Parts: sequence; structure tokens; C-alpha cells
Amino acid sequence: MTWLVKVDHITYACAQGMIEKWAWFHIEVEGGTLIKRVDDIDPHNPNSSMKLWCIDYGSFGIALIEGIDRKEKSQVTLFTELHQDHSIQHVAYETKDLEQFQDRLEKYNCNILGQPITKIDPWGMVKQLFCRGYSPTNPAKTTFAEYVERPKASMSDSKVTFSQKAGKGFYNQIEAAIPQEKYQPFTNFAAMPENWEAPKISEPVSAAHI
Repeated sequence: MTWLVKVDHITYACAQGMIEKWAWFHIEVEGGTLIKRVDDIDPHNPNSSMKLWCIDYGSFGIALIEGIDRKEKSQVTLFTELHQDHSIQHVAYETKDLEQFQDRLEKYNCNILGQPITKIDPWGMVKQLFCRGYSPTNPAKTTFAEYVERPKASMSDSKVTFSQKAGKGFYNQIEAAIPQEKYQPFTNFAAMPENWEAPKISEPVSAAHI
């Protein structure tokens, strides 16, 4: 069975001074709708913070983030210095049951970044789980996965999961992981059987998946 429903949103890290330009592109050229604008997710943080602009396309969304440097460089600034402007920081996937999927990740020795964030938005409850980076390097410099669960039988089925609380939550989780001397990757594939072989090609569930 598949545990993922669809891509919920894609988060792009923007270089300094570029978030407005990319917002223009996604809104005016692609036809997205600006549904959230937070120009400082953590104004009381003396070290660093970030901007968060969210754009909705109906069935999925895009988040734009830009670093705010203070005493230190923002993790978003560090990410764009390595990966350049408008690079994908993470992709969020909607799951059928986040709690069960978290247990599944742990069963396969996958490392999460912190405990799930639960919040209430205008459409109901949303749960979000952020994972450690795909590469064993500074968490501010590697891409990672996010998994979300939405309540069913509500308007939130067609909405994307954006909030200032969630943005600040994953920002702080990454900040907390940066000082560690030894970085853990999302997976080291230790649970993968040595004799594993790729399965036979199957027909796609729908043409949209091709």
C-alpha cells in the first residue's frame, strides 16, 4: 500500500532580496494566490529568523522563505549560499495517518528532526512532521522531507498547510540540530535487505502519476 497521498507543498529558499520577485513570478505568471505573508517568523530571536510567503494553487502550494541575518547568518542564508537562489529546501507529502507513518519511519531506522507539530488553521487541525536531512551534513545546508496529515471530511482536504507557527517550529528544530558535532542523515539504509531487488513495472494508478 502507498502511505503518501500527494505533494502538499514545496518550499523554495530565496536569496537575499529575492522573495518579492519570486512571489511575483508564482502569482502573476503561474496564477497562484498569496494566502500567507509573514515578514519575520521570529522577531524576538536575536540571532536570526526568516520570511515566509505562501502561495496556493488549489491542490498544492508553494512556500517561499528568505533568511533574516542578525548576530548570525540565518539557516536559509546558509542554504542559499550553497544551493543558490530559489532552490528546493524541502517537499511536504500528505500521509494517510501521520502517527502510523512515523512508527513506520522509526521501524526502518529513519531519523526525524523533532516531534510532530500540531496546529489549528482556518480549516481545522493539521499535523506536521519534519525529518532530518538526506545528507549527513549541517541541517541548515541539506534538503529534507516533511510529512503532513490533514483531517478528513472537512474543508481542509483541499488546502495546504501553511502557518507562522509551523514555519517557526521547523526553523527552531533545525536551529537546535545545528550545534551537534555528528549529524545523522534521514536514513543510512541499514534496514534495506542485502538481496533487495526492484519490483516489476506496474501500471500507474492514474495517468496523472506518469
